[in-house]
Amino acid sequence: MKSLKKKRRIQILVAAGLALVVSVALIGYGFRDGINLYRSPSQLATEAPGPDEYFQLGGLVKEGSITATDGVAFDFVITDNVAEVPVSYVGRDPAPDLFSEGQGTIAKGYYRNGRFEADNLLAKHDETYMPKEVIDSLKEAGVYEDPNS
Repeated sequence: MKSLKKKRRIQILVAAGLALVVSVALIGYGFRDGINLYRSPSQLATEAPGPDEYFQLGGLVKEGSITATDGVAFDFVITDNVAEVPVSYVGRDPAPDLFSEGQGTIAKGYYRNGRFEADNLLAKHDETYMPKEVIDSLKEAGVYEDPNS
């Protein structure tokens, strides 16, 4: 009788362990594209990620760096006023309406051969908004100026 209880207990523990392993694997699989790390140009200059790592690059669009934005492919430079990163945008959509020079933006894509290849752009949604990550990286670089002061 005792061996049957022991056997049943072992079966339950094995089943629970297997369920835990499967659930962790499924969570990891679900997050493989869902976790996009944010980096500033200064962080990118210090430590470049691998060419297959998808992440977010944020900062200010450098004055005079945007090429013609008529279509869905154009180039510009993201800066945090300490480091600069050239960006090639090739997306499905044209640039956001409020995407302009001197304004905060976040580009999503890959860093390959010294150039950021963006497939998605996020821009401010009004005149005073700047993404928190961009503000934090500009403050860290010591170049942030509060627009309300």
